[in-house]
Amino acid sequence: MLVYDVGYGALKNVDTLIELLKSKGVEVVVDVRAFPKSKKPGFSGDELKGILEVNGIKYVWLGDRLGGYRSEGYEKYMESDAFRSGMKILLDVISKEKACLLCLEKRRRYCHRRFIVNELKKLGFEVRDLVEDGEDV
Repeated sequence: MLVYDVGYGALKNVDTLIELLKSKGVEVVVDVRAFPKSKKPGFSGDELKGILEVNGIKYVWLGDRLGGYRSEGYEKYMESDAFRSGMKILLDVISKEKACLLCLEKRRRYCHRRFIVNELKKLGFEVRDLVEDGEDV
């Protein structure tokens, strides 16, 4: 099963995100930011949810369970019941609809979503960056 991920820091604006999501047939965006706020117009949680829904794409926020900024470090946090609960919810979502994980950091290797992606890969999921060449668009 295929899952996408994106760091919206690579995107010029929310319209670019919508175009990319639609071009890949994404049905749901799973926001894994601990704090779904943004200085970039259109990317704060409630605003993004509205924009996505107008475009026929669902929005799920899992930042309370899968978000970064864990005082003990993310790898340690991954051992917690809260993380496992978040992964269970994520697996339920991505097993039903084509999904894209969303966070700010444009390069996965510098973002906590790399740990989520690695877990998904261990479970047999194929995960691709929504911005295929890693460039700003």
